[in-house]
Amino acid sequence: MHSPPAEAATQSEASPDRTKKRTRTRPRDPLPEDPRNRWRPRGWRVLLIAAGLLGIILLAIFTGQRGKTSSAVVAHPLAGGTPSHTLRLKGATEAVQSRAILAPLLAGQHVSTLTVTMLAPSGKHVKPGDLLVEFDRQAQVRDFIDKQAEYNKLVDQVLEEQAKENAARAKDETELKQAEDAFHKAELEMQKFEIFSRIDAEKAQENFDEAKATLEQLRETFDLKRKAARAGIHILEIQRDRTHETMQHAQANAELMQIHAPLGGIVVLNTIWKQGKMGEVQEGDQIRAGVAFMQVVDPSVMQVRVPVNQEDLLGLQIGQTAKVHLDAYPGLQFPGRLEEMAPIGRSGDFSSRLRSFAVVFSIAGSDPRLMPDLSAAVDVDLDRAGSAGGAP
Repeated sequence: MHSPPAEAATQSEASPDRTKKRTRTRPRDPLPEDPRNRWRPRGWRVLLIAAGLLGIILLAIFTGQRGKTSSAVVAHPLAGGTPSHTLRLKGATEAVQSRAILAPLLAGQHVSTLTVTMLAPSGKHVKPGDLLVEFDRQAQVRDFIDKQAEYNKLVDQVLEEQAKENAARAKDETELKQAEDAFHKAELEMQKFEIFSRIDAEKAQENFDEAKATLEQLRETFDLKRKAARAGIHILEIQRDRTHETMQHAQANAELMQIHAPLGGIVVLNTIWKQGKMGEVQEGDQIRAGVAFMQVVDPSVMQVRVPVNQEDLLGLQIGQTAKVHLDAYPGLQFPGRLEEMAPIGRSGDFSSRLRSFAVVFSIAGSDPRLMPDLSAAVDVDLDRAGSAGGAP
């Protein structure tokens, strides 16, 4: 009765050994991974990337709002505690009086480029009439000399032909006078026709007819010779006058090779396209005719030109006072006044519905550092618009 339990016990003792032995030889299956644990590291990474993108977008929006407009309304407290609204505009300085210097256009010649032989440096103070630039004018001077020699030759030819015509006229007039005398003599002889013999009468008739025909022929050829002589002289006069005009054009072209200052001021060299790149003109460079490569500005009277959008334009009036600041010189400040407002706006760069109007502020006072093409900020006090006077 007790033997079966012993066998069962023996089997039970042997089964763990087999189980342990089976456990050592068989690899353990991996535990199933929790889906929440699998996505947890990537979720933090996605959140960090999203936060960074949001920060970049907010920074771009803030920067775009600051750079989109050239004006800003700032409230400053007054002495009594009332805030004063100031409109800040951004623009550039320019001279009230300035003259652009262009490469000359030559009359009667097709010249593509002109060579600079002398050039006033940029920033030089000049007076009216001072030499600014000189181009190579050897071709124009040579052309002038050639045309002058040709003109003098034609003048001599005209005088010579006129002298010949005067001599021929005098000779023809003498012959015509002689023919008239012969005709009158033959006419007197014809009055004796009744007392002449038949032979003498026939001779007298022949002489009369011959004298009459000679006189008529001389009178007719006299007029033809005068007309022919006048036509020949007129042709020479036309050639002479045409050559004279060409000579004057060559002389004017030679004078155009030297450009003098139209007003007193400072020389400013423009940046132009030359020899495949942008740059200022130098001595020895070649400039195409008609290109504005220089300007003379009067720095004693300056102004600021600013673009104003259609919304800020409603708060501006002619006569408003302002303060002008130069970005290059923060400590420099000038009083200004609104002088001009463009009646027609210009389409915006990004939208045709947005308009910008050109507004000009005058600058009171002068300073050696106040030069054209400097970026400037103009602060306009909007609270004084009513007392400034003028109409928008």
